[in-house]
Amino acid sequence: MKLGFRYLIYSVVAVLLLACDANQQSQKPYYSLKLTQLENIKKQGYIKVLTRFGSTTYYEDAHGFSGLEYDLISLFAEHLQVNAVFVVPDTFESILEQISSGSADIAAAGLTVTESRRQKMRFAPSYHKIHEQIIYRAGRKRPKTIKELESGITEVVKGTSHIETLKQQQLKNPQFSWEINNELDSDGLLYLVNEGLIDYTVADSTQISLIQRLFPKLRVAFDISSARHLAWALSLSEDNSLYDEVIKFFAKITKDKTLNTLLKRHYQPSNQFNYVDFCTFRLHKKTRLPVYRPLFEAAAKKYDMDWRMLAAISYQESHWNIKAVSATGVRGLMMLTRDTAKLMGIKNRVDPKQSIDGGTRFFKRRLKVLAESIKDPDRTWMALAAYNIGHGHLEDARILTRYGGGNYNKWQDVKQFLPHLSKRKWYSRTKFGYARGREPVTYVKNIRSYYNLLVLLDEEERIQTDALLPPETQTAEEANTALPTLTEKIFQ
Repeated sequence: MKLGFRYLIYSVVAVLLLACDANQQSQKPYYSLKLTQLENIKKQGYIKVLTRFGSTTYYEDAHGFSGLEYDLISLFAEHLQVNAVFVVPDTFESILEQISSGSADIAAAGLTVTESRRQKMRFAPSYHKIHEQIIYRAGRKRPKTIKELESGITEVVKGTSHIETLKQQQLKNPQFSWEINNELDSDGLLYLVNEGLIDYTVADSTQISLIQRLFPKLRVAFDISSARHLAWALSLSEDNSLYDEVIKFFAKITKDKTLNTLLKRHYQPSNQFNYVDFCTFRLHKKTRLPVYRPLFEAAAKKYDMDWRMLAAISYQESHWNIKAVSATGVRGLMMLTRDTAKLMGIKNRVDPKQSIDGGTRFFKRRLKVLAESIKDPDRTWMALAAYNIGHGHLEDARILTRYGGGNYNKWQDVKQFLPHLSKRKWYSRTKFGYARGREPVTYVKNIRSYYNLLVLLDEEERIQTDALLPPETQTAEEANTALPTLTEKIFQ
């Protein structure tokens, strides 16, 4: 668990439920002009934090709350011995406006320190450096200069520092222009680039390193900024009590290496969710899978399932690496959380047999709780989505699908609405709120690909075995010609 503060999830459940309501302004804090800002925070028992949903900041998935900003704020709240109230405004621009006006105590949203922002707020010590980068899609010619972007469509998020950077670039290249997107966040624009719907966008280096695990077609063209500092923002005030405490906190977690540990946990590239090519998968099938295949087969027989589906889930989760550990602390072949392991009665998550058994039973449970109206193969795909994002968020997507005129029992329709869970105008209508809805779509797609690969490679092995002893009417060369044809089917 995250450095001993997982208890915070349970101690402030009622408070955290407010986090998904960006307009949550009704709570009336205790406040006294006779006390300092820090004293008032401790008196009222919580600190109010502005943040934004995103893979590098704050989000909730089937494994609970996560994100670097979430972890840092949770540690700071623990340091102050108070709870944390996370508030997500409607837009990124609103975060800057609210912290400038003193509507919250801290803005922890992956904010870049800029001179124009220093005029309206003050920044805590920087906790990380990033570069702003131009992102394009693999298959296009890689642009090397701003001038080469002139013929394409470039979109950026409203209110971000990326706009300031592009304005500086425009001074040297007057013909260069871009569009400001008022609806999507950076993750959303990266998704559009990955799908070929726009040509370019701007992203922070930390963000692109994480999201490439989900969108493997994204590529970095070039940096458009020097190193930029990320930091928390506080309102301008003569009261330095909270600001001074923040400085002490960052000095402490820097000295004891906690900050470095968190940065590695959230930002360091990992192979865990990388899109691997066919050759790597084939190598792992030959070198790793044989060790665990008997366990997958035994679990499949015990729970009446296809062992290749279980193996495909495991490959997506861990690449059949028993030592795999994610940024959120899930581990083992099936990447079980501590809570899931406890629920399934698993005592040792890194034990291959226990991990596979627990993961299989957990997936079986996801299958069981789905509505009876969902038939296979859709039932399997939706159960996989629930395994990744949680049953509640899947049901929210099914409801949106129904209202949107789609068939909420068909995965083909539901997967079109899952990404809407990351858009305020959609998730604000749902029971379980915001979710990174594109992830389960990619998750299911990957597992289906891995499953098909296992099926086809098994068939290829059979053909290869037969080819070793070709019939008298068939030469070895003729027998081998069948192999590439079958392999090509994998990529159809």
